[in-house]
Amino acid sequence: MRKKIVAGNWKMNMDLAEGLKFAGSIDKYFKEKPSGKALVILCTPFIHLAGASEILKHGKVALGAQNCASEASGAYTGEVSAWMVKSTGAEYVLIGHSERRTFYHEDDKLLNKKTLLAINSGLKVIFCCGEVLNEREAGKHFLIVRRQLEEGLFSLSEEQMDMIVIAYEPVWAIGTGLTATPDQAQEMHKYIRDLVKEKYGNDCAKKLPILYGGSCKPSNATEIFSKPDVDGGLIGGAALKKEDFAAIVEAI
Repeated sequence: MRKKIVAGNWKMNMDLAEGLKFAGSIDKYFKEKPSGKALVILCTPFIHLAGASEILKHGKVALGAQNCASEASGAYTGEVSAWMVKSTGAEYVLIGHSERRTFYHEDDKLLNKKTLLAINSGLKVIFCCGEVLNEREAGKHFLIVRRQLEEGLFSLSEEQMDMIVIAYEPVWAIGTGLTATPDQAQEMHKYIRDLVKEKYGNDCAKKLPILYGGSCKPSNATEIFSKPDVDGGLIGGAALKKEDFAAIVEAI
């Protein structure tokens, strides 16, 4: 069976004290009430990683970063390399989140470079892909996602793909109040899995977790997660509220 995953992306929220307190509350919750089938991941800002790693190290919750640099080391002021992320105790890193693509103009070539650096550093990658509203309305959503995967991810070997989780983000449904219907989510997730099957074969496609990342909340999680090719969620706003995040995990 494919791994079920719920990853909480805190984005740029919470100072150090707030973040560590919140990580502790999530850790305590899932020690007392196990997450069942789901792997829970917290993707925190860089400042929280080392402290959160200490808090989470004896529990059931994994730790991830939201980004890493496109270079391994050197004179890149303000950047944080994949090796640095790994040294904090983090196991995962988000690559290609829609906000990185949109606000920081990260293209597929750059994201491919980051992905390879992360894997070579021992990090598992949650690789994000998805279309914006005008691309969806123009009927280009399949072409956009195919290009993002082919140029950003499909240079990897089949062995390296074992380090990958894909997150589909319908960008038009993030922070807008819009949500892809469960059928729309399933349609794109199946398309992504078929692309992976075409490139790497059926075994790779069958074991690859594909997460949904578009305004998932307690009220719609159960229906979205019931779809056969949806293996969990990449959660934004709802990941900042313990009760909402826990309810989404329990929807698995």
